Amino acid sequence: MGGSAAPNLTLILARDLAATLSTPVFLVDARGDIVFFNEAAEEVLGTTFAEAQVMTADEWSVAFRPRDEGGRPLALEELPIGVALREGRPAHRAIEIVGRDGVARRIEATAVPLRARAGELVGAVAVFWERPAEPS
Repeated sequence: MGGSAAPNLTLILARDLAATLSTPVFLVDARGDIVFFNEAAEEVLGTTFAEAQVMTADEWSVAFRPRDEGGRPLALEELPIGVALREGRPAHRAIEIVGRDGVARRIEATAVPLRARAGELVGAVAVFWERPAEPS
């Protein structure tokens, strides 16, 4: 989360919850920097949290090479978690990413903003899952 500021309690609690889930979860602070992603997310992202935890929003939003279903690169602002941060509302989208392991994966992601109290955006959380391969 950068700087010397103490971590926000809402982010701490969200991280604790995410760590117990078997569904992939990705958590960012208000700047969009990685706060945490769980073991289930590691499988989809092709990297461990320990390897990626220092990634800023600008770094991870490019590193995973997100694209829309037509193959067009997506900016952070177009990703569900970017919408949750920028517009303060839930968002959902089907996208393709390339994990740090080089494997392309089709995923669906739903993100919601996290607020400590009314008007105080402290971050966002995305829940995502791999989409099954389309029949040939």
